[in-house]
Amino acid sequence: MAAIRASQLGLKAAVVERESLGGICLNWGCIPTKSLLKSAQVYEYLMHAADYGIRIDGPVMPDFKKVIERSRAVAEGMSNGVRFLFRKNKIEVISGTGKLKAPGVVVVTGSDGKESEVKAAHIILATGARSRELPGVKQDGKRVIGYREALTLPELPGSMVVVGSGAIGSEFAYFYQTMGSEVTLVEFLPDVVPLEDEEVSKQLERSFKKSGMKVMTSSTVESVDTSGKLCRVKIKTPKGETGVEAEVVLSAVGITPNIENIGLEELGIEVENGRVKVDPFYRTNVNGVYAIGDIVGGPALAHVASAEGIACVEKIAGHDPRPVDYGNIPACTYTSPEVASVGLTEKAAREAGYELKVGKFPFTASGKASASGARDGFVKLVFDARYGELLGAHLIGANVTEMIAELVVARKLETTGEEIIRAVHPHPTMSEAIMEAAAAAYGEVIHI
Repeated sequence: MAAIRASQLGLKAAVVERESLGGICLNWGCIPTKSLLKSAQVYEYLMHAADYGIRIDGPVMPDFKKVIERSRAVAEGMSNGVRFLFRKNKIEVISGTGKLKAPGVVVVTGSDGKESEVKAAHIILATGARSRELPGVKQDGKRVIGYREALTLPELPGSMVVVGSGAIGSEFAYFYQTMGSEVTLVEFLPDVVPLEDEEVSKQLERSFKKSGMKVMTSSTVESVDTSGKLCRVKIKTPKGETGVEAEVVLSAVGITPNIENIGLEELGIEVENGRVKVDPFYRTNVNGVYAIGDIVGGPALAHVASAEGIACVEKIAGHDPRPVDYGNIPACTYTSPEVASVGLTEKAAREAGYELKVGKFPFTASGKASASGARDGFVKLVFDARYGELLGAHLIGANVTEMIAELVVARKLETTGEEIIRAVHPHPTMSEAIMEAAAAAYGEVIHI
C-alpha cells in the first residue's frame, strides 16, 4: 500500500520481500482465514437447510482438504493481484531478506545467499509480526501450532485446544468447531474477545457454548505434554487445576513484532516496549528511516498498517496529511455471529467520566434478521449525554462487520445521536438496527 501510494505521488518505489507479496494479511492472515470462515458458514447453512424449507437428501459433509485448498487458492490469487498492481505502478520487487546497513542503504540477501545493496533516500520498515509463544506452550508446528499451521493442517483434528480468545483464537475456534472438531477455548481474562464491550463478549460466549464449544475463561494453560498420543494440556482455572486432552493445541495469544536482525541496533534506532519508536508520521530517530504496521505501537490490524503507510509516504512526498486517528479504528472478528466495534466501550466511557446515553437494539426485533434466520446479537451505541457525541459502537450479529463502517464515518464527522435517528435507514435491513439503537438511547425507539 505504501509503495503504490508513493508511486502515485511520483516517487520511485521498490519493495524488498522474502516470501510472498501481500504480507501476512493476504497470505497467512485476513484473506485465507476469511475463506475458511466462509466455508464454515456455508456448511452451517447446509446443516440447517431444513430451517429454510430446503430438503437435502443424504448427509452433508465437509471436504476438509478442499476447504484448505480453496483458502490457499484465494490467497494466491490475491498475491498475484498485488504483483499486477506493482507492475502497473512500476514498482520494483527485490526478492530476499533486507537489513539496514546505514541510513539510506539496505543489504538484501537472496535465497542463494548472495548479497546486494539497495540505496534510497527514504526507507520504510514494514516487517510485520509472527505468532507469540507462551513459555509453557512451545510450538512445534505439528501438534502445538500457531496460526500459519492452523491454515494448512493436512486433516481435520478430532479435538483441539485453542489458547487465547482474541480475534485470531475466536475465529479459528469457531471454524474448527463448525467443521467438526471438539474445541476447548481457553482465555486468561474473564471474557472472550476481551477487548470488546462486556455485553458483546458475553453474547459471543453464549453463542460458542450453544454450538457445543467448551469455553474456559479466567484460565491459564500451564503446560502442554506432547509425549503421548494426545496432547495433555494442564489448565489452571478459578476452581483449581484441570487437564484436557486434544489432538492439536493452537496457540493464539497474540503476536511478536519482527524487529530482530533488520539493522535496528546497528543504526541505533530506538525501540520502546518491543516496538520501533516513531513520531505521528512514522519517522524513527534516524533520518530517512520510517516504520509502520505491526512493528510500531497501535492496533496490529491490516487496515491500520495501510493507513499508516499512506500517511507516511504522503508526508515524505511533501503533502500535509492528518495523523492516523487511533481513537476511531474499527475492529472486526469474523466468527458467527460476527463482532464489530469502534470507539469506547460503555465501561471505558464511564471510567473516563462521561455521562452516558446507551441504546441497544436486539436482532430478535429485526425483521431482516428474522427473515434471514440470524436473530442472535444486537447493536449497542454509547453516546455522550451532554453533546450527543457517539463515543462507541458495539455490534454482534450477522454481517455486522459490513455495518461498522457507517459508525466509523459517523464518528469521523462528529455525527450526533439525533442525526443518526433522523437519517432514514432502509427497511428491511440489518443496518436499520443502528438507527433503532440510537433511538433507544434517546427514548424514541418504536420496535422494542
